[in-house]
Amino acid sequence: MKNEVLQQLRIEYSAQPLDESTILKNPILQFEAWFHEAVESKIPEPNAMTLATSGIDYKPSARIVLLKRIEGQSFFFFTNYNSRKGKELLWNPYAALLFFWNELHRQVRIEGRVEKITSEQSDAYFQSRPKGSQIGALASPQSEVIESREVLEKKFDAAEKQLSSFEIPRPAHWGGYKVIASSIEFWQGRANRMHDRFLFTLEDQINWTIVRLAP
Repeated sequence: MKNEVLQQLRIEYSAQPLDESTILKNPILQFEAWFHEAVESKIPEPNAMTLATSGIDYKPSARIVLLKRIEGQSFFFFTNYNSRKGKELLWNPYAALLFFWNELHRQVRIEGRVEKITSEQSDAYFQSRPKGSQIGALASPQSEVIESREVLEKKFDAAEKQLSSFEIPRPAHWGGYKVIASSIEFWQGRANRMHDRFLFTLEDQINWTIVRLAP
């Protein structure tokens, strides 16, 4: 693709403003309000979020995961603990999340410390998943090199034949994390790239400060 084509790709944002009179003073409530609007707008997978981590070499890596729960100031997702992100979070238990709702010209950036959730919470969510997804969590050695798609499908088929008639226990290598937010930034696209940005920072585990940032 020619660079000229990339440079000409441009959308003019014209959404409603986000200002000091309309933004909620609690960022979790503000996030929930925006998330509700994303759901009501029928945006595909509004809970899809980019999760950025870094490993022992300090090099960042990112991928899409799904938000499955909000509790207090924590944002929950589930994955294979032995995956690349799991190994990186073991070494560096801090991460960043990014939600981008293009149809609403909005994004939310979240940064914070990451902790594993309780076994009971992971068990409860695992049992709520479709059986195929449960078997997939058992069959796939996530992030490891595999010989072929055929090898993976054979592992799935074998597990399915063995377990399809039983309640499948959560494997020890699979479960949930929570990102405990210490900063949350709301970005609202505006005309002429004069976007609205507000940054919330947690000061004392309870109270948030808020500032406007230049676009």
